[in-house]
Amino acid sequence: MSDAPEDVIEVIRAGARGYITKTISGPELLQAVYRVAAGDAVFSPRLAGFVLDAFAQGGPPATGLDPELDQLSPREREVLRLIARGYTYKEVARDLSISAKTVESHVSSVLRKLQLSTRHELTRWATDRRLV
Repeated sequence: MSDAPEDVIEVIRAGARGYITKTISGPELLQAVYRVAAGDAVFSPRLAGFVLDAFAQGGPPATGLDPELDQLSPREREVLRLIARGYTYKEVARDLSISAKTVESHVSSVLRKLQLSTRHELTRWATDRRLV
């Protein structure tokens, strides 16, 4: 994979739990797959610092790759992905350790910002952008 920052950010925004470059060995690749399957995040050493810096600043910075997505906060993007995957408000709340009312507020904000009306439209929007 490319080690260009905009490529890394785009993949993370799409929900990736890891990102490795072509320089990884076969055994390292296998180990990375197992670690991601177990819930860990795995990044090539060259990218780890960049990824940590990006998230230390409140999430990946806006890239201009998708102006609509860039207007959402990192938390709104998290909620968007989970709702688009079919999670209920209660499930999202439990997963993100927030209240169902807060989830509802985030969904309303996302719908307003993206000029959508329903969860179905939200799911289609996210699927079209490969965020799910």
